[in-house]
Amino acid sequence: MVARRAHNPKVVGSNPTPATNILQALSRFLKQSDNFHYFLLSGRKPGYITFNKLQYGSNAIQKKGTCLVDNNFTLVLSGGGALGIAHLGVLHDLEKKSILPGEIVGTSMGGIIGACLAIGMREEEIYEQIKKFAGVFNWIKFSFSGNAMVDNDKLAEIFTAIFEERKMKDTSIPLKLIATNLHDGRKKVFDLYDDVYIKDAVLSTMAIPGVFEEHTVKGQTYGDGFLCENLGVTEAEFDTILAVDVLGKHSFGGAMPDNFFKTSNVLEMFEKSVRLLIYNQTRTHLSHLNKNIYLVEPETKAHKTFQFHKYEEIRALGLDLL
Repeated sequence: MVARRAHNPKVVGSNPTPATNILQALSRFLKQSDNFHYFLLSGRKPGYITFNKLQYGSNAIQKKGTCLVDNNFTLVLSGGGALGIAHLGVLHDLEKKSILPGEIVGTSMGGIIGACLAIGMREEEIYEQIKKFAGVFNWIKFSFSGNAMVDNDKLAEIFTAIFEERKMKDTSIPLKLIATNLHDGRKKVFDLYDDVYIKDAVLSTMAIPGVFEEHTVKGQTYGDGFLCENLGVTEAEFDTILAVDVLGKHSFGGAMPDNFFKTSNVLEMFEKSVRLLIYNQTRTHLSHLNKNIYLVEPETKAHKTFQFHKYEEIRALGLDLL
């Protein structure tokens, strides 16, 4: 685990701090501070919270007095296709600790899972629904017209079965789903003030342009929220945020693709580029926040965003990170 501040802290004293004592000075500063800008939980097991080269035990969060409190934080779940199944591991651990968020913000796959949690579904129930995505023909219907490869008819049936006629205001936990208005490029946040069915907001937040059919709600056409904010931390109402980013720093490696077939290299390079783009987008959003953020980044780099059939091992990536 890695802890760091969004802005460089200044150590105030009568004399300048010698360069050789900077780390010790910052360590004392952090131990006295109640307002970390964010914690970066690396997803390594066992985990550590580190600031530069300083390390504390995995219970350092509790020692700092900043542990999560039931109903007093915003849970933010990122997009990431099949990688988003790792969110379930985190939900499993929250459930074990009997902790529920006071608000949920989700984008794309994180929006689907977040919406399920918001209506009161347990992690085990959500997992059973996600398993259905392992058979691609259960939810994919190829389209031979329009702007996307996949028609959303089968997905709409699945979401109707789950959410029925509930609207965004009809949740047990306040819910925000992030989409992108494809007319003007602006971010759209569906929340309880929108007279919109949850299933429509979900179909909007997960509509990757060119892959899934764009979704129209009240005359406006929407696409996937990752185009604006893949990790919706800026929409959190609470000062404490638990953010799970499956497209974070552990979603890509340093090596370049090196397959026998060039086609494989090109596809891998394209996916890596998208992950890097999203990673940098998220870092920009985080750097402008002044909130306590627990940032969990599961180790997802060995998996592809389309590998829904690997649901069991991807879910395990999110376990034991809290």
